[in-house]
Amino acid sequence: VLKMYDSKKICLWSGPRNISTALMYSFAQRSDTKVFDEPLYAYYLANSKAKEYHPGADEVMQSQNQNGEEVIRDMMEFNERPIGFFKHMTHHLLNLDRSFLRQTLNVILTREPAAMIHSFSKVIPNPKLDDLGYKQHAQLVTDLKGLRLEPIVVNSQTILNEPAAALIKLCERLGIGFDESMLQWTPGARPEDGVWARYWYKNVHNSSGFKPKSSLYTSLPPSQSELNEKCMPYYHELLQYEL
Repeated sequence: VLKMYDSKKICLWSGPRNISTALMYSFAQRSDTKVFDEPLYAYYLANSKAKEYHPGADEVMQSQNQNGEEVIRDMMEFNERPIGFFKHMTHHLLNLDRSFLRQTLNVILTREPAAMIHSFSKVIPNPKLDDLGYKQHAQLVTDLKGLRLEPIVVNSQTILNEPAAALIKLCERLGIGFDESMLQWTPGARPEDGVWARYWYKNVHNSSGFKPKSSLYTSLPPSQSELNEKCMPYYHELLQYEL
């Protein structure tokens, strides 16, 4: 018997070094949901200078379709389960037509910039504003409002501090039931992980749920402090829409 779903498509728009992978693992625990790990990553690398400094860039580009329009079309055609959860980095949207956002439920995941910069620069030294997604998040808010869509913004610290309460609220806003199973997972890799997991996912592979962690880094080197200053206005703008 052919199952007919009119699948809900949830797009998580995150910056790097956030809890986006943990959130993907959380949604993967639901029996009604299939998760996808950064389907636009190869497109982004193929069309930006990031391929010169992202670890494993060639491998990533070989592992996925590099045609962004085709990737979006495939996302829109997904109908295998009642819910499709697509984890994205906002900066991967590079020059793509955004009208498809009308057909998706869009969640923007943000994090206090200092903590994020501190973590990101361990993998990619000397990051630039465009690598971090804050500016692109602010643009995405503008685009969503232009499409008459209300942005849903979630702060990762809120999820880490009170996972159940935050996820109940998020599920309610997405119009899906909360599932207790979302609060924990088995440590280790998942089959949906992108080939880049070995460079980025060590923490999540060692985890089995959301754990509170102190977000504040008191000192960043001068170059990163400057970057932090640039991110802050965008971050504050996002917080106006926080769930």
